[in-house]
Amino acid sequence: MAQLHPDKVRALGQAVVDTEAEAVRALRPRIDDSFVRACQYMLDCEGRIVVLGMGKSGHIGSKIAATLASTGSPAFFVHPGEASHGDLGMITPRDVVLALSNSGETEEILTIVPLIKRLGVPLIALTGNPASRLAREADVSLDVSVAREACPLGLAPTASTTAALVMGDALAVSLLESRGFTADDFARSHPGGRLGRRLLLHVADIMHTGDEIPRVAPGATLGEALMEMTRKGLGMTLIADGDDRVLGIFTDGDLRRVLEARQVDVHTTPITECMTPDCLTTAPDRLAAEVLELMQSRRINSLPVVDGDRRLIGALNMHDLLRAGVV
Repeated sequence: MAQLHPDKVRALGQAVVDTEAEAVRALRPRIDDSFVRACQYMLDCEGRIVVLGMGKSGHIGSKIAATLASTGSPAFFVHPGEASHGDLGMITPRDVVLALSNSGETEEILTIVPLIKRLGVPLIALTGNPASRLAREADVSLDVSVAREACPLGLAPTASTTAALVMGDALAVSLLESRGFTADDFARSHPGGRLGRRLLLHVADIMHTGDEIPRVAPGATLGEALMEMTRKGLGMTLIADGDDRVLGIFTDGDLRRVLEARQVDVHTTPITECMTPDCLTTAPDRLAAEVLELMQSRRINSLPVVDGDRRLIGALNMHDLLRAGVV
């Protein structure tokens, strides 16, 4: 059984990080006119950005395609081996091809280059060999060569794949900015993710409405308000007049303060003597994430939702926001 040597393992790990960091730093001066031309081809693309790559370059290419697609540049990954057996039909004259090959001599990619050229599709190469055939055939070639791999044997693609990935990220982010892609745009393409929920979910999407709203009339007693709180289970009840205008709120915290301050008869004490009048409210069209921050800053757990005339239309508490995944 192999034995682990902690000091050696730490040193090797640090050496990998140093080697890959050097490879990334070396890319900075290569963000040049060729990089700008590549971005222009992709920005002008009326179809899709088709990303090609074999082996480890294929894995990196797949991630680059996903990043492009999620940041406003429609893209998808095509396996070069499959492309030469039918999938090349997925590439149209409206597209741009981004081909990854560290050697620049990957046979599966070179086989389909003439067909790409025949379509008149712009070809952008990400290669570690600027003198390679792929680099020569490309309309734009971006140099992602590295001084050495992080693998001690110099064989496993490590620093080279990192460099290609970073160059792909640089392209995607530059295009994002050029397209004026916003956080809202990103959220719309990630509706199931946390960011999507934070940027797309509104109070109206999660508030309680109708009979679910805990509410009593201003003539109710403290006991009646407590019964309504218990029935609705939101830790509060709202006090609203006959026109549905919110007069105040009574919460668990208000109940504790009332009981600590004085002896009360829950059957006779008017709720208007115990409620918090002119309470904070929110509108249904506000972002749920924005309301969450408001509630946290004010240290409150519940809010009435009102329309422009302060008429009660819903109720919201912290648990609703947590269940919706806004946090």
